[in-house]
Amino acid sequence: MYQLTRVCKPSRARLVYLGIGIRPPFLRLLRSRPLATDALVPPKSSRPRPQIPTEPLPRSRLLSRILLVAKYTGLAALSSTFGVLLLGAGIFIHDAFTYTNKDVHRVPVLPLALHPEQGGPKNLPIVRALVDDVEDDEAKKLLDKPKLVIVGGGWGAVSVLQTLSPGDWHVTVVSPETFTTFTPLLPSAAVGTVQVRSLVEPLRKIVAHLRGHFVDAKAIDLVMSERLLELETQASTGELKRVYLPYDKLIIACGSTSSTHGIQGLEHCFQLKTISDAQAIRRRILDNFETASLPTTTPEERKRLLSFVVCGGGPTGVETAAEIYDFCQEDIVKYYPKICREEVSIHVIQSREHILNTYSEVISKYAEEKFRRDNVDLVTSARVSAVHPDHVMYTVRSLDGTITTHEIPTNFVLWSTGIAMNPFTRRVSALLPNQVHKKAIEVDAHLRVKGAPLGDVYAIGDCATIETSVVSHLLELVDEADKNKDGKIDFDEFDFMVARIKHRIPMAESQLQKVRTLFDLYDSDADNSLSLNELCKLLEEIGNKITALPATAQVASQQGKYLGKKLNQLAKKREVLEANGIQDLDEAVSVPFRYTHLGSLAYIGNAAVFDLGNLSFMGGLIAMYAWRSVYWSEQVSARTRFLLMMDWIIRGVWGRDLSRL
Repeated sequence: MYQLTRVCKPSRARLVYLGIGIRPPFLRLLRSRPLATDALVPPKSSRPRPQIPTEPLPRSRLLSRILLVAKYTGLAALSSTFGVLLLGAGIFIHDAFTYTNKDVHRVPVLPLALHPEQGGPKNLPIVRALVDDVEDDEAKKLLDKPKLVIVGGGWGAVSVLQTLSPGDWHVTVVSPETFTTFTPLLPSAAVGTVQVRSLVEPLRKIVAHLRGHFVDAKAIDLVMSERLLELETQASTGELKRVYLPYDKLIIACGSTSSTHGIQGLEHCFQLKTISDAQAIRRRILDNFETASLPTTTPEERKRLLSFVVCGGGPTGVETAAEIYDFCQEDIVKYYPKICREEVSIHVIQSREHILNTYSEVISKYAEEKFRRDNVDLVTSARVSAVHPDHVMYTVRSLDGTITTHEIPTNFVLWSTGIAMNPFTRRVSALLPNQVHKKAIEVDAHLRVKGAPLGDVYAIGDCATIETSVVSHLLELVDEADKNKDGKIDFDEFDFMVARIKHRIPMAESQLQKVRTLFDLYDSDADNSLSLNELCKLLEEIGNKITALPATAQVASQQGKYLGKKLNQLAKKREVLEANGIQDLDEAVSVPFRYTHLGSLAYIGNAAVFDLGNLSFMGGLIAMYAWRSVYWSEQVSARTRFLLMMDWIIRGVWGRDLSRL
């Protein structure tokens, strides 16, 4: 007979019965009820059935990713919590050791510091001792050191202070400002991209590592014969008092002012050289937008209020125009009536054919094209003729020579065209008969003021310019080079003279490359020698071709570092040099100053340009971040670096601060 066998797909209950999977509780009832096919199933064998190994069900990919994200999120949260707790503990420990009582009783003070003696040409108090000269043992050690007085607190002065070795000089800084300013970012501060606190560092903190002193005063006059610097101080009552400050070496690093070019009405213009200037510009810009938003403002008045005129197409003028444009695009359009953004007009008036004319031609054209895309009005080959309270007048010379006059209604004018002497540098220049430069104090290649006692007075930065005249050294050069004393210079003697010129005026090297060609060119009578007249003409032509160093922070910084290193060497070798009767100590310890151009850069509105000599680099965000990186690395302290980074982050996340303070 045939035996029936179940061949259909086994049910889930059957699989559970066979040991495959886990038997759910509800199947127990299902198994207790007899099935119709159970009679056909053979009886159970007494042998145990083989157990089929079970494998866990594979985990889904989504679940695995969720668990992985949760794992690393938990680790990040845990590490962040630990970091916050560690930072809090560090701050607590710092505060526990910082806020302690310090004994400041019975501080010693020299009698001369409290009651200075009178003297000098004007019979003023002579401050031969300061109130903190003997307050501790370390200060007492510096009391007998040579007195180094630095006038100013800009790039040049700070570079000197950072380069000097502690313990070599009794250092005193004189400045009407109690802080140094990172001037390249003043255009950013003028519109609130960065805060002014992020650009300043107290001078007292900078000079502290030298155990130096700071005097809040303004330099007025100089008595070189007695080595006295006349200062003007202000008492708590507002009364102005004048005193003398003695020095052994004086460094003038007080900067410059903007050149007026004889234009009338510049009292209606803003400058951008100090923190106060940036704050005043920011207030005016915000005032203009607030007034333009009022319903009572007429359309003509609104256009005038929202017209911004920048006189000068150099780096400062270009960067200020770019910052105002960014401010309008990123903040004004969000929080002010849209008509304010529509009515904004930005004008840049430049006397040359191109803006950024000291940069390469490629960069100038790139910046001009960028401004044209941004609808910034560029007025080139134009000169401002007058500035009035409500408009600016300028003239433009056409190709046929005709001159036309134009005017721009405005309530904001920035004047940024060249430099000029401030009152103190003008006074120093007037004291010396051989100072003929109209914009700065003339110094030699060792940065010593020409005409001043040798090695006593130095000048660096914007207030100084290195001499470029070679013909003024004619007699000295002839005396050194004319070996046979015949009154003429042959080629061998001229070759020696060229070496001396390069040593005295390093900037003349580029004009003295082809010595033989120069000699033959100016040997008009072809007698293989140069007469004094021929030599005078040659040296005059060379001097006219030498380009003076620009008045930039880079030049001032390099000059300050050079002078600081020289003073370190003078302090170490002074006694030996004086014992050997050497008069020119600067020449003995250091080579002349040589400027190394590291490149120029400028911000042009969410883009930047770099002029690196033979290489030019320009672009959008990548160049802008490179520009930021350079300026961030050049900050004076870690504090200002941190604050500057936070300002850029805050501006990117929440925008600029629109508060009018």
